[in-house]
Amino acid sequence: MVKKIKVAIAGIGNCAQALVTGIQYYRDNPDDTRGLMHPVIAGYKVTDIEVVAAFDINADKVGKDLSEAIYAFPNRAYRYPGVDMKKTGVIVQRGPEHDGNPPHLAEYYKLSDKPICDVVKVLRDSGAEILMNFIPTESHEAARFYADCAIKEAKIGFINGMPTLIVCDPEYQKIAIENNVPLIGDDVKSQFGGTIIHRALATTMLDRGIHMNRTYQINFAGNTDFQNLLHRGESKHKTKKEAVTGLMPYPVEMSTGFTYVEMMKDRKTSIFYIDGSNFGNAPLHLEAKLEVEDSANFAGVIADMARLMKIALERKVGGVLSAACSFLTKHPPVQIPDNEALEHVNNFISGKIER
Repeated sequence: MVKKIKVAIAGIGNCAQALVTGIQYYRDNPDDTRGLMHPVIAGYKVTDIEVVAAFDINADKVGKDLSEAIYAFPNRAYRYPGVDMKKTGVIVQRGPEHDGNPPHLAEYYKLSDKPICDVVKVLRDSGAEILMNFIPTESHEAARFYADCAIKEAKIGFINGMPTLIVCDPEYQKIAIENNVPLIGDDVKSQFGGTIIHRALATTMLDRGIHMNRTYQINFAGNTDFQNLLHRGESKHKTKKEAVTGLMPYPVEMSTGFTYVEMMKDRKTSIFYIDGSNFGNAPLHLEAKLEVEDSANFAGVIADMARLMKIALERKVGGVLSAACSFLTKHPPVQIPDNEALEHVNNFISGKIER
């Protein structure tokens, strides 16, 4: 009998659409391993991830089967070729909005008038082992509410896909150890996005003796995440900057920027600029550009996070999963170079290290 990884998702937006339909893509194409960092992790495939509960506040999503809700406006994630979603039997529940419904996002959907569910009860009744936080950036109250439901009440694993600092919070770390629940976060480092490229450039320059004086990264897309970042992107600026500057042994001036371009939909463009110095303090300048489907880039990382957390659950390891955090998130408790972090992840999978 194939064991499943039972997950719940808070926030049925583009990221949830990309993950849910991506799992179906690999079910339909079992021999296709393109886009997978780890086709199999400790016996688990991406297709072993099963969504058993979902929460949102959008009237066009709440009360609908997950297979329908993931396509409701304003979701506009890339549609994987040939995927035809069937009914899942998972009905999207009305979660509390707290600070997750700011005016600049409220214009995109109608707030559901259905009663707010008992999130902890839904988690317990569904058999969810992991709660994934995909709610909008800067929804700090709502993010902590869901973290409390998972870590303190339901006592299940918590993956924080957003930049609210939960996994880096010593209080949450302490409670997770006490309740023996694993944590991964904070903020997803996309599979091949702006952060991972910027980090690779910074690390290569450091290895080659190039001094990085200043740098910037500009990102733009047409999804609601970028509309939100225009208005309240402070925590995202923090996680993106520290993901790069945290690798450097000296101060680096760095700026980040976000722009909403509606016609881009879920396709994101990242532009990089680096001003540096090489031998003899001679000037060096680098500019580069990346285009990628934003939410698919996110989902490819979540697919690994869920399976790594399942290993921890089976091994009864609670607290911060340091290897997974360092390799897969922008703002882990400890920043280390990505090649070292990958080695730690592989050692975790093989059981050589505990977390």
